Amino acid sequence: MKLKLMNEETGKVIGEVNEMEMRFLVDMLEEESVEDADYFVNQDTIDMLEVRGGDPELIALLRQAVGGTDGIEITWEPA
Repeated sequence: MKLKLMNEETGKVIGEVNEMEMRFLVDMLEEESVEDADYFVNQDTIDMLEVRGGDPELIALLRQAVGGTDGIEITWEPA
């Protein structure tokens, strides 16, 4: 099953990830509460994900989405 990653602020689709990539993100990133369904991602976060074995395509997808910004909130839904 594929999942769409989206920029929460703009609603723009960042790209699609598989369940294993999504599980990696959920395992590596911090949730602010039990109901939290988004993650803040910046260049430091992406560097950490890369060092911890993130899939190169996922890392590239996130780097492109963050671009030159200070970071973005990402969310997801079934593709």
